[in-house]
Amino acid sequence: MADYGLFIGWGQDSVRGREAKSLEVFNESIEYWGRLQQEGRIESFEVALLEPHGGDLGGFALLRGERDALAALRVDEEFERMSTRASLIVEGVGVVGALIGDGLARGIATYQEAIGDLT
Repeated sequence: MADYGLFIGWGQDSVRGREAKSLEVFNESIEYWGRLQQEGRIESFEVALLEPHGGDLGGFALLRGERDALAALRVDEEFERMSTRASLIVEGVGVVGALIGDGLARGIATYQEAIGDLT
């Protein structure tokens, strides 16, 4: 079961005049993540488009997998190229690691241990 995730978020707005290209890059990204899943490099992924809410986040993808596999993915040349392409088309693209599943329990245990060390 996946213990780690990559949260890939993006803003509400495409770069003005590049809206059609942003949709093309979005579809390419979904195909890429699907290929990563088929190849076993990630366990699964989910994409969400957010309703208007007054904030900057417009949507996100959550890629699920093992921590080491996703850490390697972050420095993979194709992943970096896809992220760079997206950041040139859509405002506010970011990639953030996330603890999920068993990783969440480990993260909380690490937090609790740090609290104990500091009290």
